[in-house]
Amino acid sequence: MNILSYLQKIGRALMVPVATLPAAAILMGVGYWIDPVGWGGDNALAALLIKSGAAIIDNMAVLFAVGVAYGMSKDKDGAAALTGFVGFLVLTTLCSPAAVSMIQKIPVDQVPVAFGKIENQFVGILVGIISAEVYNRFSGVELPKALSFFSGRRLVPILISFLMILVAFIMMYVWPVVFGGLVNFGEHIQKLGSAGAGIYAFFNRLLIPVGLHHALNSVFWFDVAGINDIPNFLGGQQSIESGKGIVGITGRYQAGFFPIMMFGLPGAALAIYHCARPENKAKVLGIMLAGAFASFFTGITEPLEFSFMFVAPVLYVIHAVLTGISVFIAASMQWIAGFGFSAGLVDMFLSTRNPLATQWYMLIPQGLVFFAIYYVVFRFTISKFNLLTPGRELAVAGDEADGYDVDTSVNKDENEITTLARRYVSAIGGSENLTGIDACITRLRLNVKDSARVNDAMAKRLGASGVIRLNKQSVQIIVGTRAELIASAMGQVVASGPVAAAADPAVAAATAEVKPQAVLNTNKVLFQALVAPVTGEIVALDQVPDEAFASKAVGDGVAIRPTDKTVVAPADGTVVKIFNTNHAFCLETEKGAEIVVHMGIDTVALNGQGFKRLVEEGAVVKAGQPILELDLDYLNAHARSMISPVVVSNADDYAGLTALASGHVVAGETKLFEIQK
Repeated sequence: MNILSYLQKIGRALMVPVATLPAAAILMGVGYWIDPVGWGGDNALAALLIKSGAAIIDNMAVLFAVGVAYGMSKDKDGAAALTGFVGFLVLTTLCSPAAVSMIQKIPVDQVPVAFGKIENQFVGILVGIISAEVYNRFSGVELPKALSFFSGRRLVPILISFLMILVAFIMMYVWPVVFGGLVNFGEHIQKLGSAGAGIYAFFNRLLIPVGLHHALNSVFWFDVAGINDIPNFLGGQQSIESGKGIVGITGRYQAGFFPIMMFGLPGAALAIYHCARPENKAKVLGIMLAGAFASFFTGITEPLEFSFMFVAPVLYVIHAVLTGISVFIAASMQWIAGFGFSAGLVDMFLSTRNPLATQWYMLIPQGLVFFAIYYVVFRFTISKFNLLTPGRELAVAGDEADGYDVDTSVNKDENEITTLARRYVSAIGGSENLTGIDACITRLRLNVKDSARVNDAMAKRLGASGVIRLNKQSVQIIVGTRAELIASAMGQVVASGPVAAAADPAVAAATAEVKPQAVLNTNKVLFQALVAPVTGEIVALDQVPDEAFASKAVGDGVAIRPTDKTVVAPADGTVVKIFNTNHAFCLETEKGAEIVVHMGIDTVALNGQGFKRLVEEGAVVKAGQPILELDLDYLNAHARSMISPVVVSNADDYAGLTALASGHVVAGETKLFEIQK
């Protein structure tokens, strides 16, 4: 995966936490509108709304850790989100001022101020990415039996806890350097006047993706380097009298943000909406409308900015440049307004009462110009370079449009197994009818709500050789040696979204295509003879206590009740499949016959106990070469039956089978049957 694709993957994952921000912005915006002076201090309802929204905004860092971990996880499992949360807690706790003081043996008041800002978006995103990668790599790990409780998904939060100790150790040395560099940068920028204000604004936007803009803001907005722009502006007349506030100067690091947040970004939102694919416009409209409202009304820009900063980084650089230009213009023209929260309508309204606000009304026509600029530039750039902004994502098999949604339609890029799996889900009555998916070496073992809803005709048109209803809730579909692959793909298809059922089985059966039958050649010619794969006693196939084998739905052949532990190859060929529980394998002979050797009935339920694999999948073997080893004592005691079918799954391609043995057979020596064509 190249760096751009990976950034787009991160961008899609960021849509998970970003989706919560519009709600927060609306809550806070309405609260500020109700109580624009006391900001909740003079009105209980306003306080309720403001604090509710602040609960989300103030915890953005941990939301990013949880949301990114979930959104980037391979199966969108809650365990991935838990891993992100655990990782964030460990890292931020170890890098908190109190912990740093204890670990480095220094007084708390000597701990670098950087650690007071450790809970930021950069750390949240970093933890989320690391947590997702660890989850994707280790969530399937199986530990020894004594530790089996901690296997799989339970293992990942434990691993991330230890990994974050290492990350925290690195951050203790890296973070103060990064934070200190930003402070030094700010101290130099302030000497450049209006141009410096524009440069600051450019880097303010550029640092938002990693959450480091807060460190930079503290230099210009507060008293880190003596600028203290926000408190001095809010001081109004008192600041002027004390010499801290200078008309036309104080507020220059704030004023130019109003045209961008109130007008520019809504223009960008309109461009993104107009560039979305027609089928996605309704969804994009909701996201953009909420984001534009939040930006205009309250000055909260994250819902809009995070919707394109990673999937189309060139747009974000353009946004940062335009922000710098806007702030430079406002500072140069001394069009000044300030804010206590952010550069939205509420703060602009409050600024009108401040004596340090000069020609603040000129920020409105400036904003209208920037609305047009943003719309034209964004729409041109998106269309010209085909940028994958929200609503323009190409659906790719195995990839998601964002951290929540997965494309469920059949796509031209969808691989053949996934498409086949989707059609099988439809054939069994749709995802609504499917309650469980499993597979044996040749069959899908499905749990359904109602087996009568399974469309036999469609399943057979898809290539199934038989459909067996064990009861009202259990169905088996004989699909051949790709059963496990199809079952796995069916699980992914169902997880991705609802799949509709095929047409009514009765109607479909009446209109189903008739599968061409093999034409038998009455002149039987010897094609290939197979030897017994295991020593034991011959059992007729119709006596096998399993309907799929007994009815020859899996294939034609015989069965053996084993009396020896070694299972060998019945012919020269390639072991194309060994089931992961080692109870069965499929051999493709040099002449094309597909032989299934299935040791016992329902032995898949033993989870590999009693079976030992002697060769690996893909091995080229000779007739009589050992493939499996059995623990017959265990198997005879625990298996439902050890009668073992040996069948040719593609028997319909041939004229028939002729039995060559009865009674007792010896593995690798006794000729079992011959295939004729």
